[in-house]
Amino acid sequence: MINIYNQDCMEAMAGFEDNQFDLAIVDPPYGINFAKTHTGNGWVVRENKEWDKEIPKPEYYIELFRVSKNQIIWGANYMVENLPPSMGWIFWDKGQRNFSLADGELAFTSFNRALRVFEMARGAHKAEDDKTGGKIHPTQKPVKLYEWLLMNYAKEGDKILDTHLGSGSIAIACHNLGYDLEGYELDKDYYIAAKKRLEEHQSQLRMF
Repeated sequence: MINIYNQDCMEAMAGFEDNQFDLAIVDPPYGINFAKTHTGNGWVVRENKEWDKEIPKPEYYIELFRVSKNQIIWGANYMVENLPPSMGWIFWDKGQRNFSLADGELAFTSFNRALRVFEMARGAHKAEDDKTGGKIHPTQKPVKLYEWLLMNYAKEGDKILDTHLGSGSIAIACHNLGYDLEGYELDKDYYIAAKKRLEEHQSQLRMF
């Protein structure tokens, strides 16, 4: 079951029980104003957004660790002061060097295992987006990245939480692999776009 909501994740988490979710896979704001500097350069939602002006408050991490047994947090290198030490980081290698943007992205995990690398080039990412509704969010991540995370860090029957749904890539991945998901997106524009993207994907699958 995929349930996504246009709601503040802090309000939602306040009503959750301890360890209600087996795994939280989240992509919170990095505090680098990426949304403000990049939104409008070809993405569907063109309004000037400011959701990335700061990282979440410490209370967010306290609640996230309370309601989930394990966590994967993208952009965690920007918020290490709120996280415990971990050996199990993930590096998404975007397969392109000497580019104006970063060569990859980092994610913290609560798993006691060696660092792992996921490889997917920007070109392959763009091709995937074109097949799954286009680029609807400035920090949109590939569906295949989330599928890889689920296959390597989740177990059958796990309940998944995403506090910052964004483009909804994780919702498509959970649908494809049969995981239950609760996803929250505060921005109404992104929520509507993600919901439409998921529904169109589900409709395409039912046709075949």
